[in-house]
Amino acid sequence: MKKVIEPSEFINLKGIEYFNFEEDFMEDNVRCIPMIVRFKMDAVGIKLKLAEWSKFNADERVGLAIKTISNSMALSEYHEYLVGLIKKYTNNEATIIAVDEAPAWKEFNQLPIVLQEKLQELDLKIPLKQWRELSDLKRFVLLKLCRPGHENKNFPIAMLEFGLS
Repeated sequence: MKKVIEPSEFINLKGIEYFNFEEDFMEDNVRCIPMIVRFKMDAVGIKLKLAEWSKFNADERVGLAIKTISNSMALSEYHEYLVGLIKKYTNNEATIIAVDEAPAWKEFNQLPIVLQEKLQELDLKIPLKQWRELSDLKRFVLLKLCRPGHENKNFPIAMLEFGLS
């Protein structure tokens, strides 16, 4: 008997960008970390493992999606909150990663090379004007989905959802 997957707690959550294609992000019957949280984790320099994420309760996961990172104090608070959750549930230290001070999703003068290569491979295009008009999160998502070694099946789906193809 096939297990019925309930919609995520993020699907109708107000105040965040969450994408329809993310509802299919499953790994080992665990819903994957939403892109909004991955975006914020990159901003605060923490790599969260799916096994850690799966231990958090729904309110904590929603909190990680909603909490702001709009200034240095908010970034610090988010970092400490996430470090605390990881310690609470796993008794391990958080995996710290370098924060990219000039992430490719902030590039407005040209499409990042990795994105250009993925678009060429799939015979797709994003005009620079449209790239500039995307939200920070949408640009981040496209770059995450086109990385080498990443399962790219959601890249064309995201392109369609973002009105780019």
